[in-house]
Amino acid sequence: MTSGRAAGGGRGAGARKCRTPVAARRPPPAARIPPPARKNALGSGPAALYRDGMPSMSYARYCAEIVAQTDLLRSRIEGADLATPVPTCPDWNLGQLLWHLGGAHRWAETIVRTRAAEPVSDELVNDVSGATGKDLAAVDAWLAEGAGQLADTLRAAGPEAQVWTVAPGGTPEFWARRMVHETVVHRADADFAIAAASPAPHTTTPGPAPAPGVPAFTVAQEVAIDALDEWMCFASLPLVFEAKPELRDLMSEGRTLHFHATDTAPETAADWLIGLDGDTLTWSRTHAPATVAVRAPLAELLLLVYGRRATHEARTTGSGNNSASGSGNDGSNSVEIVGDLPLLDAWLDGVSFWLKE
Repeated sequence: MTSGRAAGGGRGAGARKCRTPVAARRPPPAARIPPPARKNALGSGPAALYRDGMPSMSYARYCAEIVAQTDLLRSRIEGADLATPVPTCPDWNLGQLLWHLGGAHRWAETIVRTRAAEPVSDELVNDVSGATGKDLAAVDAWLAEGAGQLADTLRAAGPEAQVWTVAPGGTPEFWARRMVHETVVHRADADFAIAAASPAPHTTTPGPAPAPGVPAFTVAQEVAIDALDEWMCFASLPLVFEAKPELRDLMSEGRTLHFHATDTAPETAADWLIGLDGDTLTWSRTHAPATVAVRAPLAELLLLVYGRRATHEARTTGSGNNSASGSGNDGSNSVEIVGDLPLLDAWLDGVSFWLKE
């Protein structure tokens, strides 16, 4: 998708692989899905878009958020040094990360504008050499232009036109949603980079300032929830078993994983239950006891599944069948894991393969 290469490069001069130094698994670049998925294409239609994870925001909202999230990122990098290393993508500097994102926007825009029916070269996504020698003003303008062009093209196309997509979908709505969350994740990467390089943390949010090196990353709840829905959809696609047959070893009767947001109102139902107890991977927005449960604010859950947080940094409790119940709505950034941590790590590593392609 294009989130598969998000902070990591691939082919092309200057392209580099995105890895997380502290985590057991590499972070997903934010922009791509495995080759098998690329056979998708036209005809699957909106109803197939993410199976149980239909987009929860309007098409107009997605188009607006692409620009809004890009603008948030641009405001975060004001005065930054493009040579600043990106901790969550240690082979990249800030300039390369930003060039990748601008390329991802242009790649998706090309697909939608041309009504592509076949895969389109993703060289724009993977070749970050264009950042070399550019100053911040030039890269900032590149980002703004790409996001604006993509939003305009999506609006002109409408949500139901037929276009090629890297996973089930086949419409501009797929790309609108994907590029919002691609941008959100890379905005977090930029936060990590800026925070790590800043002796005094930069934040506009109320409350105590974060310690140096700790990102001031926030994201609107409805955006984070939709991003997690999308991620769960990708993680449960049938092609997961094709790409990672060893995941079948995790399947066992009664085995489930539960992700619970601690900073939302109960009526929001920000819970995700993943079933490993059948022939296929399943997920639903359900609160229930599980083999392993993860409790955290929404933004932290998103960073965790995208490999931007490591499970070993979380508080862990016991093993066995537990539930992430309780209010926990204190707004803290803590992550608590209750239950079978090795199972969580194995599942995350397996289903995140599309982020590492």
